[in-house]
Amino acid sequence: MRRPYQMSPSNRRSGTMAKISNLIADIQNRDLVLPEFQREYVWSREQAKQLMVSLFKEYPVGGLLFWKTPHPPELKNVGQLDSGIGTVSIILDGQQRLTTLYLLLTGDIPPYYTKQDIQNDPRELYFNLDTGEFQYYQATRMKGSPLWVRVVDVFTQKVNVFETAKQTAPDESQIFELAERYNDNLERLRHIKDVDLPVQVVPSHANMDEAIDIFDRVNSQGTKLTDAELALTHVTGKWASARREMKRKIQELSRQHFYFDLTFMTRALTGVVVKRALFETIHQSPREDLIAGWERLSQILDYLVSLLPGQAYVHSTEDLNTNNILVPIVTHLSLNGGQFPNERALKHAIYWLYNANIWGRYAGQTDQRLEHDVGVVVRETSPWEELCAQIVDQRGRIEVKDIDFVGRGAQHPLYRMTFILAKALGAVDWFNGMPLARHPRNRYYIHSHHIFPSSILYKERYDSHNHLHRKLVNEIANRAFLTASTNRELSNRRPEEYLHEVEERFPGALDKQFVPKNPDLWRVERYEDFLAVRRTLIASKLNDFLNSLLVEREETKKRTVEEIIAMGERTFIEFKSTLQWDVREEKQNKALRHSVLKTIAAFLNTEGGTLIIGVEDDGSIYGLEPDLALAHNSPDRYEQLLANLITDAIGPQYNHLIQGRFETVEGKPVYVMEVEKAPEPVYLKGAKGKEFYVRVRTTSRALDAEETVNYIQMNWS
Repeated sequence: MRRPYQMSPSNRRSGTMAKISNLIADIQNRDLVLPEFQREYVWSREQAKQLMVSLFKEYPVGGLLFWKTPHPPELKNVGQLDSGIGTVSIILDGQQRLTTLYLLLTGDIPPYYTKQDIQNDPRELYFNLDTGEFQYYQATRMKGSPLWVRVVDVFTQKVNVFETAKQTAPDESQIFELAERYNDNLERLRHIKDVDLPVQVVPSHANMDEAIDIFDRVNSQGTKLTDAELALTHVTGKWASARREMKRKIQELSRQHFYFDLTFMTRALTGVVVKRALFETIHQSPREDLIAGWERLSQILDYLVSLLPGQAYVHSTEDLNTNNILVPIVTHLSLNGGQFPNERALKHAIYWLYNANIWGRYAGQTDQRLEHDVGVVVRETSPWEELCAQIVDQRGRIEVKDIDFVGRGAQHPLYRMTFILAKALGAVDWFNGMPLARHPRNRYYIHSHHIFPSSILYKERYDSHNHLHRKLVNEIANRAFLTASTNRELSNRRPEEYLHEVEERFPGALDKQFVPKNPDLWRVERYEDFLAVRRTLIASKLNDFLNSLLVEREETKKRTVEEIIAMGERTFIEFKSTLQWDVREEKQNKALRHSVLKTIAAFLNTEGGTLIIGVEDDGSIYGLEPDLALAHNSPDRYEQLLANLITDAIGPQYNHLIQGRFETVEGKPVYVMEVEKAPEPVYLKGAKGKEFYVRVRTTSRALDAEETVNYIQMNWS
């Protein structure tokens, strides 16, 4: 019989109580279910252990939140329940705790999950009958010890404490005493199933949006959802099968050695659907947009996975420093028919991808940089030159130098780029001749081979305990790419013993992996000279390879004003109905000018943007006729007024960063202003003195003094 978690009128604020054993029974009977928008089981094994410790010690472990509804959304591993099943309780908060308890008290996976959903299985948690300690199985401590029992077995099998006491008691006189102690601890553990947990219930009249809103609010407690998980919750709240579709696609692409996760898929979907990179911007997207966006994204990923190995020598996401590099490319393709229009455009995109990979474009300030770069992609049909300029602004240069390899090991992005370069140059394995551009498996899996074996270097020249020495030994310039079988075959052979064999077997093989061919450099005493020469070779070959992609200059094209308006307002796009005509009062209102000026100032202080006057907030065209009438219908006077306003309120030195033009849309004139980012902070003269504005999502926001100082330090210092 169903046991609904109904609060009495006198107890609505604090909720009601439910025994853990009853909660588990309701999960088994599917009276208590998990909605599709909830994430998988992500608790660590340590979190699961600490939950049991807290319950064993009778500490509070927090409450649960359920949504009681006769119309449940799509459910995990269930789909839709039978229409006649009645009211069920949906788990909104507490699923990680309930799943942990279900796993440990029944030994089974709860029906709302599959084995693949359990990322860190806690069922090998053990309990010490003597001390009451919880610990995961460790053979050195537990093998052969009757005191350690599996927690699952405590609840699912009979544990004979007298037999245990007989094995552990020093003599027979202590058997009963020990058995009594063991039994006390055992019963104390078993009592967990009778613990009451506080439960609060969202009433049945709540709808899906209200339930998700409550889910957002309680997210600050427990294991906090990431921005990506919260965004995916909103997506699945509207499109129930989104998570399953993403996981299916992830598995499909992994078979081609491209390994994505739900975070990437959600970010990429955000780029495709709303043309933004911030996760929160997809929260309000309607179901039909999400489904259509996913279909486009799925096709784009198929296209990239088939394209990148042959055109960019990227045979796996393991060749990339981060999958985030693909987000601007995915967004660009979604705006341009799902493919690159020609080889020139493709090569420029690959050139940017390589440099973003080399210079760690998204290694820090990931959200901000992705949001900016996606904005560039949206504004320009050929954005790659501008995106590369951002890397130069960030790093100071884009050319690779030999000094960039000094002390850099296999974890540095240049290591992956060196491997890509080797594949592009046709590098082969040194002993079996297999091209590295294939994607080998098993014994032919690519290994990172120390040309000078580390064991010999540590034995004869360097101290393995010295940090700087370890960096020298493990430098990229001491690495070659070989199959696993060849790497094992070479083992600790000195380069002077085998490099000449490589060149004899496969002429040119050393050149294709940038190995100096001077035999004098192959001796251990010349190791640092070898590194210096090879660093120069790699840098030179890499720059030549990158520059070869830019034989034809790509023509940078701005999007038409109609395309920009269709995108809607965003961080870098703002619409204003008029400059100074009050639409409501139908007369001139000079106070409205400030709204235009603060948008310009905010663009100057952020990353630039496009301001269009004569367009309503919703994108409908209002036109400039009333504004122009105030300027005696003279476009020249209108532009002169704008220039004077900018000069007086912002400063004449910034006029060159602002380009304006008249356009006609739907037969009505509008004024388009393209604003570049200023090289220094820009202040706007306001009624209360100088004001500092920045763009925050789709608004221009004034910062206070402390915020202004911090912002300036982050962006111009």
